[in-house]
Amino acid sequence: MRILVLCYEYPPLGGGGGRVAQSIARQMEARGHDVRVQTAALGWRPDRDEDHDVKVFRTPSGRRKADTCSVPEMGLYCLTSFLPTLFHIRDWKPDVIHAHFAVPTGVLALAAHRLTGVPYVLTAHLGDVPGGVPEQTDRMFKLIGPAARQIWQHAAEATAVSTFVQELAEKAYHRPVTRILNGIDLNHRPEQPSAVRPTRHLVFVGRFNPQKNLPFLIGALARLPKDDWRATIVGDGPERAVVEALVEKHRLRERIALPGWQSTSQVSDILEDADILCMPSTSEGMPVAAIEALRAGLAIVASDIPGVRDVVEHEVNGYRLPLDDTYAQKLGGLLESDETLQKMKQASWEKAREFDITAIADQYENVLRKAAAIPDR
Repeated sequence: MRILVLCYEYPPLGGGGGRVAQSIARQMEARGHDVRVQTAALGWRPDRDEDHDVKVFRTPSGRRKADTCSVPEMGLYCLTSFLPTLFHIRDWKPDVIHAHFAVPTGVLALAAHRLTGVPYVLTAHLGDVPGGVPEQTDRMFKLIGPAARQIWQHAAEATAVSTFVQELAEKAYHRPVTRILNGIDLNHRPEQPSAVRPTRHLVFVGRFNPQKNLPFLIGALARLPKDDWRATIVGDGPERAVVEALVEKHRLRERIALPGWQSTSQVSDILEDADILCMPSTSEGMPVAAIEALRAGLAIVASDIPGVRDVVEHEVNGYRLPLDDTYAQKLGGLLESDETLQKMKQASWEKAREFDITAIADQYENVLRKAAAIPDR
């Protein structure tokens, strides 16, 4: 197949959704398919590069930051990628379009489909479906509701990255949606999870935005016993100044490292040197950081939200907890029990098999073939 991937962010731009698009594109290319990606550049300069033989085309979007994308920047991506998308279709003749994020990328996929007839597959991640991040997107979906319904109605196939996102999409758009979990490459991972460290190492990985709830996490860490733990908070974003101020306020500078954004390999190294992933988010679709933590064999202490149900089994490989005093209490108790922590680390390491990228790519390949009406080989 020739697969044209549309995604408004693709590494090194973006967060988990972009990395998901990248991993699937690489898998399809490795299986002998021809893959192109039409995405956004940082700033105003167009660019073109290759990523594991995947050809990546970047159009100007005025994007100012690698880790965040504003609504106007998303709109500019769609506008500046419209003609290049049509040129790909005219000159390269893809069999199918794979659009990550129903909004904004689905707008581009729908327009291309209506003009050329090329079928498209939608993959929804969370914020691109009503109810996923209501505090951020409710007003937007009230404005674009009819257009969003058209995007979903005309998609040849639709997928979602978690059970929660699947349920939201099916409820909003009254069509079948296939759940395909985010995947992780299990090659070259440790043969077993590491033993619990004498000084427990806690990790957070993600954007510093309200959804990730970092002020709550810093407050919970401040309530832990003052010995036998340290933390690394990886990432950056609009709440960095708030996080730094809270670390200073609670006198945790000696315990909490704030290294900023790290490369994929650096994040892997940090996770393999850790014991617990802390994830007190107010909403998640299918958190890539949590899947990476499974790969490394970390216990996961998460908030009790629907988006983590697929990755955290309560009291098996971690906890799903209310965002109140219970979070700090359970986290503190886990730090004190070598036996419980080691069992949870082992359970996460074993659960990672459910997210093996090879099996996940099989599912995407089947959906893309079905949309393109190409039989299995």
